[in-house]
Amino acid sequence: MEPGRRLLATLRSGNPGAGRRVPARPDLPLKVMLLGDSGVGKTCFLIQFKDGAFLSGTFIATVGIDFRNKVVTVDGMRVKLQIWDTAGQERFRSVTHAYYRDAQALLLLYDITNKSSFDNIRAWLTEIHEYAQRDVVIMLLGNKADVSSERMIRSEDGEMLAREYGVPFMETSAKTGMNVELAFLAIAKELKYRAGRQADEPSFQIRDYVESQKKRPSCCSFL
Repeated sequence: MEPGRRLLATLRSGNPGAGRRVPARPDLPLKVMLLGDSGVGKTCFLIQFKDGAFLSGTFIATVGIDFRNKVVTVDGMRVKLQIWDTAGQERFRSVTHAYYRDAQALLLLYDITNKSSFDNIRAWLTEIHEYAQRDVVIMLLGNKADVSSERMIRSEDGEMLAREYGVPFMETSAKTGMNVELAFLAIAKELKYRAGRQADEPSFQIRDYVESQKKRPSCCSFL
């Protein structure tokens, strides 16, 4: 449409804003880190969330640190998650520590079929409290819940440890996708709430939200 005709159409419509492109609301950027021992499934967990796929075959450990981006919509707001996938091996810990202080949320994973990965959670939490921001959002995840026949850590043990440290907990499966999206959406909701909290707005309780939304291993998600 020619400029003159566009102006005339605008005047006739009585809407001075007609024809104007409304600027898109900028994404809320959030940094999330995946932590836990090597082999607990952090990379598979990330790819399941990012691409809806499962990496099967030979296990290849992450070297150093890698990241992916994904935009999700939370209560009408676009939230850009920058997700850092970290190496679990001891020799890469000094590299990982440098990224702690910039993270706003941490997903701490253990493997329900690997007792040492669960026993090491306390050491990971000690590192988190030493290097991360004081108000960082932490969530404990018991991964590989689809391999129930090889389970070594009861769900109750994970819940008990999470209560001890005051963090939300759920079991997940990077293979089936059980609770993977929920984990990311829960922390996104918590961080969005913190970023734009109004004085009269009711408090968002991430643990209550997770408990109301999560799926148990017995759910149909495994069918």
